[in-house]
Amino acid sequence: MDYASEYYHKDILVLGCGNILFGDDGFGNAVSVYLNQNYKLPDNMAAIDVGTSVREIIFNLLLSEKRPKTIILADALQSGRQAGEVFIAKADDVTANKIHDFSLHMTPTINMLKEFTELADSQVIIIAAEPQSAPDEFKEGLSVPMQRAVREAAEYIMQHYV
Repeated sequence: MDYASEYYHKDILVLGCGNILFGDDGFGNAVSVYLNQNYKLPDNMAAIDVGTSVREIIFNLLLSEKRPKTIILADALQSGRQAGEVFIAKADDVTANKIHDFSLHMTPTINMLKEFTELADSQVIIIAAEPQSAPDEFKEGLSVPMQRAVREAAEYIMQHYV
């Protein structure tokens, strides 16, 4: 998927991460869609569904001359909370056993996120929700708790970052 360079010039960039074919893993994707369908986003903000290619997006942003001041990654993240619970995480909050993974539900490595915040002088926020379950086979659609979490996450983003 080719993302127009205009997205890279926004002050606030919401990246909806995940795979819609794996049930609750599609949370981040749904957040970006919900924002675009239910809000008039300000000119300095974009919300895009990046699916599982967010690692490449972050890498391209690192190479770009102009970068967003704030990047918000919306993603499903297993943390032991109640299903559908929305929470804010920072790269340092992710458990040690995930630090060297190439996937935080298909988002960039934690090391890459840390590098981005240091080199790009940008703020990176992870707005996450606890998935109810991970399907054993392809299954589109979010569980009821995650459907509620989408709206809650979008409202949080609009209240705190716009």
